[in-house]
Amino acid sequence: MADELLVVRCQLGEREAFAELIRAWHPAIERYVGRMLTGPDDDVVQEVWLAVFKGLPRLRQPDRFAPWLFAIARRAVMNRLRDVYARPEPELLDDVPGADETEAVVDRETIGDALAALPAREREVLLLFYLEDLPLDACAQICAVPVGTIKSRLNRARKLLRRELARKGYEA
Repeated sequence: MADELLVVRCQLGEREAFAELIRAWHPAIERYVGRMLTGPDDDVVQEVWLAVFKGLPRLRQPDRFAPWLFAIARRAVMNRLRDVYARPEPELLDDVPGADETEAVVDRETIGDALAALPAREREVLLLFYLEDLPLDACAQICAVPVGTIKSRLNRARKLLRRELARKGYEA
């Protein structure tokens, strides 16, 4: 009821009522924005209060102030997130000496050939575990074998891959 009365007083043009409304709700809005943006952002909080100031005269249900306020805050947060994700990410510079693209292509091709030379069961478990980044139990479900079998296949596959790469002259 107190918020509803403050909203009505604000709609009637009382400046002190708006200041009271801000004092009452500012910490909650600051907390919400900070958690949504993983850190405080005074600009977004200011945008929220500016939108509240502009929109308050049109609020038809003063008893619905809190949901209306948080809807405005959510919109401001989403706008900020949209802006952040729209910016291109900075290009990473490759400062590693000797790591050029042709070497990487040759390495991938050598590893791909070595993988192709492995038996299907061992190749499958390597692909699932390392390339698809699946946990052991998921690999076991996919292959329809116990987790212990996956572990032993993974161990055997590593040894076979190492041996095959050494046979091809690849030094890791």
